[in-house]
Amino acid sequence: MLKWPTLQDLASASLEEVNQLWAGLGYYSRGRRLLQGARKVVEELGGHMPRTAETLQQLLPGVGRYTAGAIASIAFGQATGVVDGNVVRVLCRVRAIGADPSSTLVSQQLWSLAQQLVDPTRPGDFNQAAMDLGATVCTPQRPLCSQCPLQSLCRARQRVEREQLSASQSLPGSADVEECAPITGQCQLCTPPTEPWDQSLGVANFPRKASRKSLREECSATCVLEQPRALGGARILLVQRPNSGLLAGLWEFPSVTMEPSEQCQRKALLQELQNWAGPLPATRLQHLGQVVHIFSHIKLIYQVYGLALEGQTPVTDTPPGARWLTREEFHTAAVSTAMKKVFRVYEGQQPGTCKGSRRATPSSRKKPSPGQQVLDSLFRPHIRTDTPSLKIAAQ
Repeated sequence: MLKWPTLQDLASASLEEVNQLWAGLGYYSRGRRLLQGARKVVEELGGHMPRTAETLQQLLPGVGRYTAGAIASIAFGQATGVVDGNVVRVLCRVRAIGADPSSTLVSQQLWSLAQQLVDPTRPGDFNQAAMDLGATVCTPQRPLCSQCPLQSLCRARQRVEREQLSASQSLPGSADVEECAPITGQCQLCTPPTEPWDQSLGVANFPRKASRKSLREECSATCVLEQPRALGGARILLVQRPNSGLLAGLWEFPSVTMEPSEQCQRKALLQELQNWAGPLPATRLQHLGQVVHIFSHIKLIYQVYGLALEGQTPVTDTPPGARWLTREEFHTAAVSTAMKKVFRVYEGQQPGTCKGSRRATPSSRKKPSPGQQVLDSLFRPHIRTDTPSLKIAAQ
């Protein structure tokens, strides 16, 4: 927001600039979609933001139901509800909804509830309050029920009190007829009979935890190719990822999908390196270790290799989509956290550096990314030390 304070400013930026500032924050598609949305507004909508949840979701790429509702209510005062993970938890506890909140039926009911409850005169404040309530009070574990403004209305808390009373009287728990209206059959919003009540969890029995999908595991071989004696200082090779898919548009070390055997893996990786940098000495390709990085839906295992071009004529010509950077330039480039992990493995195996983990000294700490520098400047604490108690706290 400091770099591009208006939509017009952001629309004129390049994806490379956005990725560079976003580097290290994760969920890189968000930066890309912000850029696409700004360009859409400026170039196709005359600079005017859509003002309703319906048109926001319809016209802007990457804007879903929650984002559209949040923008419309907070920025433009539309009386529309929002449902995020925090709101799901609040609503499920207030209404004692024990069914899987990720199911289509329960999700529809939660959106309907949010729409019924939103304050028509202050929809933005109401929605932010609901999200903050879930984030700070009605938390996943150890919720602060005694501080909750909804405790007298909360059916989950009422259920806890009934279960405690039943336990103290050695009586079996029973469902509240007011909470479960259907005359026949199991209520589709209630906790399934197969899910036993856990006395130790209290209100945290709601909502039911959705079954987590196992992460897809992928493997990749990647190589840090360095010219230690390049003109102007040591340089490393980076190549750009495609403009779509995982980590779109970011820069990385040359990589290949993992081959079944190390021999085939080395051969494929060496071929990839030669595609970018020309003939290379195969015998110098060294396996250094591995890096495991978890994305939202993928567990990616990188087998890390290194190859230093000692005593060779420096490579100066590179094809489009590749560049040679100094180590300082690497740390401020649009590279993912995974690639920074890979580079740390490479640095730890070089002569003159300490292998394994080590405590960073001021001289060895890497330069933070531009985005991190902005965040640091915004959130750097300002501590007063002019009173005895604050002096102690500061110390």
